[in-house]
Amino acid sequence: MARKQKHWSLSSICHNLFCFLILSGVAYGRFINDGSEELVSDDVQTQKERFSPFIRMFWAAEETCEPTYGILPCTSTVNGNIFLILVYSYIMFVSAKYLSSGSELLMEILGPGLIGGLVLPMLGALPDVMLILVSGLSGSTETAQSHISVGIGLLAGSTVMLLTVIWGSCLIVGKCDLENNIAKDLQDTKGFSLTGSGVSTDIWTCRAAHIMAVSVVPFLVVQLLQVIPSKSGRNLAVLIALIVSVALLISYCLYQVFQPWIQRRRLAYVKHKHVIAGILQHLKMRALGRLCKDDGTVDREVLEKLFNSIDENGDGHLSHSELRALVIGIRFDEINLDENDAIEKVMKDFDTSQDSQINFLEFFDAIERWLHEARGSRASSQAGPGTIKYINDFHEQTRREHHFLGEQNDEVVDVVDNPRWTSFKAVLLLLLGTVIAAVFADPLVDAVDNFSSATSIPSFFISFIALPLATNSSGAVSAIIFASRKNLRSASLTFSELYGAVTMNNVLCLSVFLALVYIRGLTWDFSSEVLIILIVCIVMGVLGSLRTTFPLWTSLIAFLLYPFSLALVYVLHYVFGWS
Repeated sequence: MARKQKHWSLSSICHNLFCFLILSGVAYGRFINDGSEELVSDDVQTQKERFSPFIRMFWAAEETCEPTYGILPCTSTVNGNIFLILVYSYIMFVSAKYLSSGSELLMEILGPGLIGGLVLPMLGALPDVMLILVSGLSGSTETAQSHISVGIGLLAGSTVMLLTVIWGSCLIVGKCDLENNIAKDLQDTKGFSLTGSGVSTDIWTCRAAHIMAVSVVPFLVVQLLQVIPSKSGRNLAVLIALIVSVALLISYCLYQVFQPWIQRRRLAYVKHKHVIAGILQHLKMRALGRLCKDDGTVDREVLEKLFNSIDENGDGHLSHSELRALVIGIRFDEINLDENDAIEKVMKDFDTSQDSQINFLEFFDAIERWLHEARGSRASSQAGPGTIKYINDFHEQTRREHHFLGEQNDEVVDVVDNPRWTSFKAVLLLLLGTVIAAVFADPLVDAVDNFSSATSIPSFFISFIALPLATNSSGAVSAIIFASRKNLRSASLTFSELYGAVTMNNVLCLSVFLALVYIRGLTWDFSSEVLIILIVCIVMGVLGSLRTTFPLWTSLIAFLLYPFSLALVYVLHYVFGWS
């Protein structure tokens, strides 16, 4: 019987290689110079000689370093630290992947609300939080002040990378043809036209961009209050910014918890408006466009004829069944309409006497109110006996509002087959990701600091470029893949998640960072770093807040902001002497 061939994945190979390096690093011995080839483990050799030849090749000739936890390899050479940064970054990537997978499984079981709004965004930011914590807790105050630049570099780098490189990539991957300033789902025939292709998102994505722009307030607070000359005054500024940041974090979590309820209420309101617009359009067609007189007032005689045509039994009142026949006959196929709910709401609008029937006066008053609302929605509307164009405009406006709310009729909710096993797997993945992030954050920060010392490159630039790739790459790849579905819903969720991740960086990660600065008495000296966070967040926040459709040319703005941020920090650091 043939033996089954075992296939090794790249992940397994990397894990095994790393374990081999750790084991080979702690195995040591020495040769006895009496001709014997036997290895004797007597702990006589130096720290350098205790490591294997593979590990020693990363060692500087004269310099020594202290292994993290006493077992993990370390080095003072440039090549060695590059290797360690790559290895530890990959491990942090694995941690982020475990956390992401566990979060998705947890969401399948528990759904949105408390889990989706509070727990999962925090879990997504956990690798960044761990690295920031380690950078501020390590060693003495002087050491922490040196290492904290790794934390601010990671914070700034994650924010800038998500809003520039990842944002622009999602736009390119998810682009569709634009018609009437709306992206057509699954239609991509115009290639890389800067104005003819792009993506559309729902209004909740605009809200997420608004919130992201507001989340930079703590940065402004701590930076503006740094003008206070005394050290105690600056510490007070950090404390005030910390309080503001925590307050924003709590507010954001509450908003995320209640957002599904807010969305449902908003969607129900827009559906009701669309039903009103449909009824008005239907009545206008039956009246041959003459619902109003020359002076713009409602034509009572025309409306009375319409009322009598709806009143099938001729009793002078519209019953619930007659109103149902009117609504069903209009056929609102473009929206997922609950007919019973729609009829109840229309009945409530008409039946002011609450006697479960509608007389002509109630019918007249309701139509007059609806026409006034429709006319008010169009500033250029003109009333008259003609076709009353503003009714068509009102109907089209409500249809567009419903479209940009992002409801999908074909959304399928998967049922979890084995909830108990899925829950266990989710918790296991979350714990494993958390433990890995907690254990390997410290050696990664040490490797970055050692590389900075060996090359004289500020640790901020290393952490700004390299570390976000480790902590955010898993979510970034998922976002790009999801955007490739090329429809309104996938684009909306993709960009909302990007804005949400940046918001969590600006409130949760910053809260941890400010707490470390305040508790350990560190100096806040990050003016240039704060400036690039403010510029990128405000530019992309305003761009996302003012429009729901993004032509392809907007991706150029996002991509250009990344090298601009690096250049700006360099100029502020080395030309103007900031920080």
